[in-house]
Amino acid sequence: MNRNKKHFVNVNNYKKINKRNIERTIEKRYNVLVVIIVIIIMTLTGFLFYFQIVKTDEYKIKLQKLTETIVMGDSAPRGRIYDRNKKLIVDNKPVKVIYYKTPIGISTKEEILNAYKVARIIDVDYKKINDYDLKNFWIQNYPDEARAKIKDSEWEDLENRKITLDDIEKLKHERITEEDLSIFDELDLEAAYIYYLMNKGYYFDEKIIKSKNVTDEEYALISEKIDTLKGFNTKLSWEREYLYGNTFKTILGTISSIPYEQKDEYLENGYELNDIVGTSYLEKQYEEYLKGEKNKYLVLENGSKKLIEEGRRGNDIVLTIDIELQKAIEEIITRNLIEAKQEPNTEFYNRSFVVIVDPNNGEILAMAGKQIIDGEIYDYTPGVMTSPVAIGSAVKGASHIVGYTTGALEIGEVREDFCVKIAATPEKCSWTNLGTLNDITALKQSSNSYQYQTAFKVGGATYIRDEALEINEEAFDIYRNIFRQFGLGSLTGIDLPIESLGYVGDSTLSGYLLDFVIGQYDTYTPIQLAQYVATMANGGTRYQLHLLKKVYSSKYKELKTKIFDFKPNVLNVVETKPEYIERVKEGFRAVLEWNGTGAGYMPLEIDPAGKTGTSQSYVDSDGDGMIDTETLTNTFVGFAPFDNPVMAMAILSPDVTHYENGSTYRTSVNQKISYEVAKKFFEIYK
Repeated sequence: MNRNKKHFVNVNNYKKINKRNIERTIEKRYNVLVVIIVIIIMTLTGFLFYFQIVKTDEYKIKLQKLTETIVMGDSAPRGRIYDRNKKLIVDNKPVKVIYYKTPIGISTKEEILNAYKVARIIDVDYKKINDYDLKNFWIQNYPDEARAKIKDSEWEDLENRKITLDDIEKLKHERITEEDLSIFDELDLEAAYIYYLMNKGYYFDEKIIKSKNVTDEEYALISEKIDTLKGFNTKLSWEREYLYGNTFKTILGTISSIPYEQKDEYLENGYELNDIVGTSYLEKQYEEYLKGEKNKYLVLENGSKKLIEEGRRGNDIVLTIDIELQKAIEEIITRNLIEAKQEPNTEFYNRSFVVIVDPNNGEILAMAGKQIIDGEIYDYTPGVMTSPVAIGSAVKGASHIVGYTTGALEIGEVREDFCVKIAATPEKCSWTNLGTLNDITALKQSSNSYQYQTAFKVGGATYIRDEALEINEEAFDIYRNIFRQFGLGSLTGIDLPIESLGYVGDSTLSGYLLDFVIGQYDTYTPIQLAQYVATMANGGTRYQLHLLKKVYSSKYKELKTKIFDFKPNVLNVVETKPEYIERVKEGFRAVLEWNGTGAGYMPLEIDPAGKTGTSQSYVDSDGDGMIDTETLTNTFVGFAPFDNPVMAMAILSPDVTHYENGSTYRTSVNQKISYEVAKKFFEIYK
């Protein structure tokens, strides 16, 4: 009994002790939890204090940036363009503009009504509207009459999906008569043209309604009525001003709104659809420098705009062109072209090209092309890069280099000039029997036979008169390889968006190699011809030809801070010995002596050297798409002074004569142009 009581007491004591331990454990854990909660609360309080008090200004700025609206201003003026002497060629001038931007939700009826309102305020040349757009305006004005022109059966066909809505619209246009359109008076026609301009191009684009010859009264009246003329507005914009008129204008390039087919490319580069960009030649080539930076505005809560970043016009570029020389050359070509057209046998002659380069760095000092059509003169300067022709004997300098380099020709080698006759082909001769020649006199008298004999050796052939000639096909590659090193058959690298490579013959018949070595097979452009003679003139270094000289920041009004300088870019050095090139240059100098084939092409007092060329060419005489008449093309390449050339030039006049009427008269227009161009150059650069 006592033993059980004692056991009971021990159990109770154990329970009391265990209870106290549990309570202590819970209390400890509670205290730890309280500490953790306090720490968390203090941390949160600290973060709240940091973000709400310390960083409040920073986050207000971030919030503002996330909710603010930034808009860009109109396209900024482009950079100016100068010639090599820093004479301003292209500038910007302010113009008053009346434009339209389609408002959201405007109806066709409202647009037509506004077109009439504007037509009563401004004068536009409504004769520019075409027949399709005029009929479209009639359809919009007279929808019931237009609908009545569609037969019930045609509406049924539309419902049955046999035809489309486009077919219905086409039928409407086809059935509108002159009598229908005769209802339009002058006001209607002006409104029609304005309506057409309002809907031209991209939907959200600014449509230029009038930017030429906007009068102060027109500008003021539209400005006063912008609240009632929904979508119409006015602004001051700019346009290109050409201080030398049409001189070099084609190559300077054009600007316009972004072409539709290129919109994605421009949008990816940060442009807007209503931006003005360069679309051809130098304006396009140097868009990255010439484009301006637009004003940046913040849209305020009341809808007004605050300027936050001022834009600026584009950077200014300086060209390698001498604009006074360029102007003079264009006048020389134009005058001689007109005069030559009064001479016999010039029915097919209608264009000439001139290129002048600095042979020491590849800078283009002037380049021009002119074409005459029905007595009117047109600029054809792009033909300098895109009009390849066979250039004739002008290539013989490069042909000589092939001979020297391969060992097929020795300096001073003497040969007899004779006609070459290959089996089943006509004779191939020089322009006359030239007798005994060495390498210098062969160039001076422009011997074809001398070049043929070199080609035999290069091609590993044995020539026997009136028998088949077997020439190694690799001879074509040997010649073309060295020709390309001079720029003949290679891209010159000219900094313009387009350049033609010329024609490369694909036949390797032996006779074609003989044609090739005298410039009667492959074709080359005038710009390639210029690079060729420049490479010869400087001793064998082929420089990239270029028009850009320097770029200046527009930060200052004057040309002060240069940001780019076009350094001479060597494309290659001709793989031959310097003495070979010097020997050819001596031959070129002999060409221009009083009894050389190039006498009279350059004034002798400037100590010139050069090479003439005449090639057979062909034209379509009756416009039937078939080449049917043989003509002659004249070329000339030259440089001066001989010992230290400061200029190299190429002159090319295609189709100067023909023999269809039995006359042998040939105009000397290419010679006249060459002489006058060289003379003018050294008058300017004494």
